[in-house]
Amino acid sequence: MEYIYAALLLHKAGKEINEENLKKVLEAAGVEVNEGMVKAVVAALEGVNIDEILEKASQVTVAAPVAAPAPEQEKKEEKKEEKKEEKKEEEALGGLASLFGM
Repeated sequence: MEYIYAALLLHKAGKEINEENLKKVLEAAGVEVNEGMVKAVVAALEGVNIDEILEKASQVTVAAPVAAPAPEQEKKEEKKEEKKEEKKEEEALGGLASLFGM
């Protein structure tokens, strides 16, 4: 994850995301650098429009809370479920009582 953070930091600073710069950022952060991971991240980000990806990610984040149910609705649903469970338990106990002639 720190490799992606380093790449995002370079992008934000307007620096080129290459192996040398990525290594410098990771070393400055005190991360033990894995050469293979550095090469993989640089290769994976080659030709990728990071600004576009960040824009899409922020749109998804903003839309998610709107779709979430209201807390009041969740509480009502929980109460309904609890009542259903209690009713099932009462029915089960009533059935057991009939077995013993009560």
